[in-house]
Amino acid sequence: MGQQETVATSLADTVREGIGAALAQVDADLARRYPGDPGTRQPVHTVYVPGDAFAADTLRSWGDQALAALDAHAPDAGALAAVLGLPDTLADEVHDRVRAKLVREPIEDLRIDFEDGYGPRPDAEEDAAAARAAALVAAAYDNCTAAPYMGIRMKCMEAAVRDRGIRTLDIFLTGLMEAGGLPDGLALTLPKVTYAEQVTAMVRLLEAFEQAHGLESGRIGFEIQIETTQSILGADGRATVARMIEAAEGRATSLHYGTFDYSASCGVSAAHQSLDHPVADHAKAVMQVAAAGTGVRLSDGSTNVLPVGPTDRVHAAWRLHHGLVSRSLARAYYQGWDMHPAHLPTRYAAVYAFYRGGLEQAAARLAAYVAKAGGDVMDEPATAKALSGYLLRGLDCGAVDTAEVARLTGLTRADLDALAGRPAARGV
Repeated sequence: MGQQETVATSLADTVREGIGAALAQVDADLARRYPGDPGTRQPVHTVYVPGDAFAADTLRSWGDQALAALDAHAPDAGALAAVLGLPDTLADEVHDRVRAKLVREPIEDLRIDFEDGYGPRPDAEEDAAAARAAALVAAAYDNCTAAPYMGIRMKCMEAAVRDRGIRTLDIFLTGLMEAGGLPDGLALTLPKVTYAEQVTAMVRLLEAFEQAHGLESGRIGFEIQIETTQSILGADGRATVARMIEAAEGRATSLHYGTFDYSASCGVSAAHQSLDHPVADHAKAVMQVAAAGTGVRLSDGSTNVLPVGPTDRVHAAWRLHHGLVSRSLARAYYQGWDMHPAHLPTRYAAVYAFYRGGLEQAAARLAAYVAKAGGDVMDEPATAKALSGYLLRGLDCGAVDTAEVARLTGLTRADLDALAGRPAARGV
């Protein structure tokens, strides 16, 4: 009693040790390339505002315009449910939460655009706009009116605009440093990437800035925008996007799909350029596989059909947007772009319906997994990880509350983080 039973084996310890030594480099490579989820909040959308249009009240203005659209075209839960086809069981909760979100935090991620939305300008004008953007962003973080994430989209690394893009980025980051330092929610977007070497160039640029200001190496990350066919399939027939993640040397925070540039580069006519076109699905599937396990997030693109004009036209645009967002969520693209304030009601309606609609089932499955209680579905650790990640994303965006998740699962936020493989200490 109490003694460990001896079992027979045939292999010497040296065999196991030899295999461990042979795979040591593979172990290190797996840990470096596939660190898993970074444990930070992922915004549900990114809003792009041209550099000359961005102002101190942009976030509140977008929220107010979104509320006005909601009040004008879907003033109550029944009206919104009728337009979007929401189940009656979700209608009141979704409508109330959408309205509260538009009051409290209308934009989760804002990018001040110095690329297509801004266009070519005289150097002095863009210099001034970049400096002004830095001052406004710094002030927003100081007075607690900032979005959780804010930053700029610079011009790309192609020869014609490279120097201008680098200068704009330098002015913006320098302005933030002079105003007190880089905010935790800083987000930078590198557009129209075609070669992995352009990503490497961005890394070298950020390294030089960090060294110039005595910042920790790797402090500044960036998003890679997938807008060209070369970013998916290179001239050598290899999948390029995975090489771009590697070229970022740990600085890539996300991959953003560019609907219209990518569609156009594939020859898709303007009338058929959409998030659900087959060329978009192919590109996003490649992005998804390349990013899996790397800690690099994914963002879908946008629709250019704006919810403006008479109510019937707004409703048609809302149905389209809601359907596209819901489709992206089901395909594990938990973020997308919004181009107009009136897109915000349907962005949040789709997101909240997605998380609230599956809340009870996900919570029950996770609780059963933790309790090893079985049930009609037998989940594995990977599924438990996905279930907890689902609940965490719902909590982050305000679709569900901590108290109701705890009541349904018996789990704390720390428990969910552990099951999802996320670090316990979470940032924005």
